[in-house]
Amino acid sequence: MTQVIYDSTFEGWLTAVFEIYELKLADVVFAKNEASNALLFSENHFVVTDENKANRVLTGLKTNLSNEGFANIYRAFLSDLDKIDETLFQYVKYVFASSVNIEEDLANTFVLEVRKAAHLTGKETHRMKAFVRFKLTKDNLYYAIVEPDCDVLPLIEKHFKNRYADQRWLIYDSKRKYGIYYDLETTSTVQLQFNAQSSSSNYLAEICDDNEEFFQNLWRQYFSSTNIESRKNTKLHLLHMPKRYWKYLTEKIPVLK
Repeated sequence: MTQVIYDSTFEGWLTAVFEIYELKLADVVFAKNEASNALLFSENHFVVTDENKANRVLTGLKTNLSNEGFANIYRAFLSDLDKIDETLFQYVKYVFASSVNIEEDLANTFVLEVRKAAHLTGKETHRMKAFVRFKLTKDNLYYAIVEPDCDVLPLIEKHFKNRYADQRWLIYDSKRKYGIYYDLETTSTVQLQFNAQSSSSNYLAEICDDNEEFFQNLWRQYFSSTNIESRKNTKLHLLHMPKRYWKYLTEKIPVLK
């Protein structure tokens, strides 16, 4: 057995796929960033991300898949599901081995799992576009903290760049410890450690604009006033806004004191 160790990026995974074929590696498992100690007797193959190798795999996939099927591979990778890199590799093997398009062959386990993973990422992307709540800092930076199940920042970047083109903003994924930053011209990926108390009243008072608390509370009051108690449907509300998102939603955080 060979552990194929890559840098956890999509380009790194594509490079790994290329080298598995190039070196004719058999019985492979994937590991991100470092070898797994669970496989004591495996050989290790370390992958250095190579744009040319990654692009050759992408070209081969584009030839054999529809635009939607091709996009689903990236969405599935971003799902962060356990062993999704290995599932995707088996899917890619099926794509390259078949003389016909395999996207609708849902009887195949790997085709079905990739479809499900891509759908999960798509649903999480849609929710993040609706659930991001910005706060304004003293230096006129709008920032938001999110904790999505899937790695959706690359998929929501364009949406927020178009919607808030005249504002500097940062959206930070606290689960994956990175963010996307927009400087009024371009967006870039940033690595940083956010304060663990970033939602606390004291911390917000230190970094936020003086009027930010007023506007946050105004939004809470608006949300409360539009919520008709007699028509309250908790089950439906939780379906559209699961509790795991409430941590960073302004309307769900008590009034700051």
